[in-house]
Parts: sequence; structure tokens; C-alpha cells
Amino acid sequence: MFENKTLLITGGTGSFGNAVLRRFLESDVREIRIFSRDEKKQDDMRKKYKSDKLKFYIGDVRDFQSVMNAVRGVDFIYHAAALKQVPSCEFYPLEAVKTNVLGTENVLEAAAQAGVDRVVCLSTDKAVYPINAMGISKAMMEKVIVAKSRSSNDTVICATRYGNVMASRGSVIPLFTNQIRADQPITITDPSMTRFMMTLDDAVDLVLFAFENGRPGDIFVQKAPAATIETLAKALTDLLSKPDHRIDIIGTRHGEKLYEALLSREEMVAAEDLGNYYRVPPDLRDLNYGKYFEQGEIEISKAIEYTSHNTIRLDVPGMQSLLMKLRFMQAILRGEQVDSEE
Repeated sequence: MFENKTLLITGGTGSFGNAVLRRFLESDVREIRIFSRDEKKQDDMRKKYKSDKLKFYIGDVRDFQSVMNAVRGVDFIYHAAALKQVPSCEFYPLEAVKTNVLGTENVLEAAAQAGVDRVVCLSTDKAVYPINAMGISKAMMEKVIVAKSRSSNDTVICATRYGNVMASRGSVIPLFTNQIRADQPITITDPSMTRFMMTLDDAVDLVLFAFENGRPGDIFVQKAPAATIETLAKALTDLLSKPDHRIDIIGTRHGEKLYEALLSREEMVAAEDLGNYYRVPPDLRDLNYGKYFEQGEIEISKAIEYTSHNTIRLDVPGMQSLLMKLRFMQAILRGEQVDSEE
């Protein structure tokens, strides 16, 4: 599928971008373009990979012309550029809108104009029943994706929705690990809080599945286990040989949920079970429909959303087994200093 093709990764210097890049460098893709606004990280990647396949484009998804310059001649796009930190989006919600919503519109419009074959966009579980600005902006991004897919001509636009990607930049696993190694208390908001657990490799598998199987407007979700934050902390302290390490309960932060949902009740009714994945087809009704206004849907009333509370729950040994799959954790146990899973 990718032989002699050109792939563009927006936000390509982030954890997701690096993981997707590594997988595609091993393929027979002709060229991989990294699009981001961080010239330092681009320079780091240039030195790290030393690959003739790699091309770097400085730009911002907020600037349509810079996106258009990078998109010309591209066959596939993986759109990962985003503001994803919950606290920063809470304080600067319009910045989240500019990047996550309007930036996505720029990428999709440029893709349609340039005749790109397929675009896969990165979304998050926080887009389901969103309570914070980051989740709300991602939920709106998904609406833009579905709307744009109706009029994108030959460009197939779809999305992947993730739970937490373990040890990605800015996530809790590097934070907890640093606190343990520095002999500082682990700071937990709520021990019973649950989160989906996915590795970066799992995330890349989902991207490839979406590229190969996506239809216009589809949203793909990978089935994933979950764990409580207490289980995660216990697994880490045991792996690092500090089972009695102090844990401080600091209370739920602004914008945090007790559990995350990957599929809403409405989506579960429509979702197609593909084994390891769910496919959520788009709602393709136009404005001349009556179902929303005059008719109800009994199946929705009976449905249960897919959440980190009702998926497979990991115990401490199960959590440790998953942690040991991470390059980050393997490096930490060798005594190396690494910041995230990249």
C-alpha cells in the first residue's frame, strides 16, 4: 500500500510522530515528511535517524499556506499535531481551538485540494463526554473530520481515538518514575481513578489499520485494558525495587475524570466489532431528517458506553507485564536516563 508513496506526519516531532516514523522507516515508503513548528526537535530527529527518506518542513497547522506547502505531492497524511495537555488547554481554550479544530480544518482542506489519497487523524478518549477544554476541542475536531469527509471528493478522511499511551511525553508514567528515582513521594490524584493502557506500538498498529481499512468519516478505537492509578503506582514501585515508596493522595485535578470513555452509548449502538478494534461509522444524515426531532432510539437507551471502568482490568502483575513491553521501562531498569517512550 505504501510502496513508493509519500507520507506526511503533522506534529511529527512528538511521541506519536516518532513512533509512526520508526515504523514507516522500516517500510518501502519513498519519502516521509515531518511537519512541525519545533526546529530544535526536527534537528534532533535529523541527527538521530540520518535517513534520506526524511524531509523536514517548518510550519504550523494554524497557517494554511505552510500546511499547503508541505502537502503538495503527498499520498498519505497522519495528522497528530495538537495541543494535548489538559491544564494548558484549560487556561488557554482558544489556543486549543486554533490548533485542534481550525488547524485540523486546514490540514483536511489542504489534503483535499492537493488530492491526497488518505488522511488519518489522531483523537483521544477525552473527546467522549468531554468535560475539559482539550476534550471539547478534540470532540469538535472529530465533528470537523466527519463533516469534511462528506465533501472531500477522492480523499478518504478518518480518525483513530486513543486512550492513554503509556510513557508518552507528559504522561504519568515518566512522572511517577522520576519521583521514585528522586526519592520523592508519588503524587496520585485519586487511587481508584482508572485509565486505558496502550503502548505506542499498539497505537501505531491502529494507525496502520485505519490507513488500510478506513472509509470516509470512520472513527477507529482499539480495545484496550485499563488499570487504576493505584495499581499503576504499585507496579512501578515494585519494578524499581521500592515497594514501600511513599504515595501522597493530592485529590482530583481540574478537568480530570474518574474514568475515561472510548465509545459513547450512541456510538456503541452503531459500532462495528472488528475483533481487536471498533469501527464507528459516521452519521451521514443531512439536515432533512426527522429522527432526531420526532423519533427516539430504544437501543441507545439500553446501550452501555465503553469505558476504563468496564473494560478488562489489569492487576499489578498484569500491569507490570505491560510496562515491561515499553522501551522506556527497559531503559530505566538498565539505569539510563530517558524522558519518555520514543
